[in-house]
Amino acid sequence: MPRRHDIDALRVIAFGLLILYHVGMVYVVDWGFHIKSPTLLPWVEWPMVLVNRWRMSLLFLISGLALGLVLARRAPDRLAARRSWRLLLPLAFGIVAIVPVQAWCEARMLGTYDAGFGAFLLRYLQFRPWPAGTFTGAEYGLTWNHLWYLPYLWAYTMLVLAALPLLRRLGGARLRDRLTARGRWLLWLLPPAWYLFALLVLAPRFPSTHALTDDWFNHARYFAAFAFGVLIADSAAMWDALRARRWPLLAVASIAAGVHLGLRAIGRLIDAGVLSAAPFLALMPESGWDLVSVVTQAVYGWAALLSLLAWGAHALNRPWPGLAYASEAVYPWYVLHQSLIVLAAYWLIPLGLGPLWEPLLVLAITVAGCALLYELAIRRTPWLRPLFGLPAHGRGGARTAGLATRPATAHAK
Repeated sequence: MPRRHDIDALRVIAFGLLILYHVGMVYVVDWGFHIKSPTLLPWVEWPMVLVNRWRMSLLFLISGLALGLVLARRAPDRLAARRSWRLLLPLAFGIVAIVPVQAWCEARMLGTYDAGFGAFLLRYLQFRPWPAGTFTGAEYGLTWNHLWYLPYLWAYTMLVLAALPLLRRLGGARLRDRLTARGRWLLWLLPPAWYLFALLVLAPRFPSTHALTDDWFNHARYFAAFAFGVLIADSAAMWDALRARRWPLLAVASIAAGVHLGLRAIGRLIDAGVLSAAPFLALMPESGWDLVSVVTQAVYGWAALLSLLAWGAHALNRPWPGLAYASEAVYPWYVLHQSLIVLAAYWLIPLGLGPLWEPLLVLAITVAGCALLYELAIRRTPWLRPLFGLPAHGRGGARTAGLATRPATAHAK
């Protein structure tokens, strides 16, 4: 059966956006990050807000699709062992060998540590708590920073695999087929309703921590996206429905995004004294406008995800030059990219290169560093490959990257 090139391509695109987003975090105003440039760029906030509403949910959705496409072909226990090896080994390696440079740069920029990286690493590898505020996660003695995605993905995968035998006994496959074939309206409406509940009820009580154990708002949105991916992965009816509705989905996402960003811009203009709040408060109280903003955020976030799947299935499901190479490279690039961003910014900020050359060079150094380290070292070294989520010996394509892309349906196009 044909390979699902669209899922491979969306995965590469999603991680490419992640690199751009994390470069933007160095320069966006009022958003905390491990290192901040004094050369802040207010305009960066707007495209970042647009992407922020769905970027990580897209990664978990794609991961759910990958799991759903292999469930029918591998025993759950073997799949659990394989996924644990591919996720937890890079996580452990990243914590001890990749992430520490971020913590060192952060501590140096904060003025909480003044020795070199070698001395810092020797202290860090003792895994003893540091004084709070030394760097992000110092009070725990270690940090996983951007690698938080890996333990979350592992936990969600284990949860689905543990529930799978029970779901199969209860006729879960028949229920799934009925839901994706005849009850698709539930899949259009329930996820944004759930996301709205999470925004209104969970987000104020459980701020984002990326610490796994207490991050209930993020679990609510990310596990929902992951489970949706598992559910629809091999449903020909669902993919046909997505392709058929790609234009309406794009329209809904665009309208909701426009309203959401428009309200955000109006709020900024009111805070700056450029606009008066009186005409808006005459229409409805401030709480009403807040609710409209949250509702449009939920609708936009879900419609954007469905639109990306729909347009990907329509336009990307064919071989692309370099896609097999990029599909394998994307995992090592993910592990490396934020440490390279933080290190590049740490080197460049003191040079005062200005609002154009500094961010461009941070991005260029990051991309060049990921490309060279992957091509010259990781890809060619059997003992390094598993530390970055790859099998010891490459077999090419998305299968090497742990993303199964052959759906259990003859309707894939």
